[in-house]
Amino acid sequence: MLKNQIFLSRAKKGWTQQQLADSVGVSRQTIIALEKNKYNPSLILAFKIAAVLDEELPALFTYEEE
Repeated sequence: MLKNQIFLSRAKKGWTQQQLADSVGVSRQTIIALEKNKYNPSLILAFKIAAVLDEELPALFTYEEE
């Protein structure tokens, strides 16, 4: 399972879910699903999110065996 730290990184920047969604070109619902670990992003989206949040990809996303 892919886990992420999007919520924490977004909160650290003081961004809303909508601001992050607008920055990476997705809907707010996509950000909600990502933060709840209900949706795995494409590799391109993962890189975009990491870039706009000023995070390294491995710090933002981790893989865990189920």
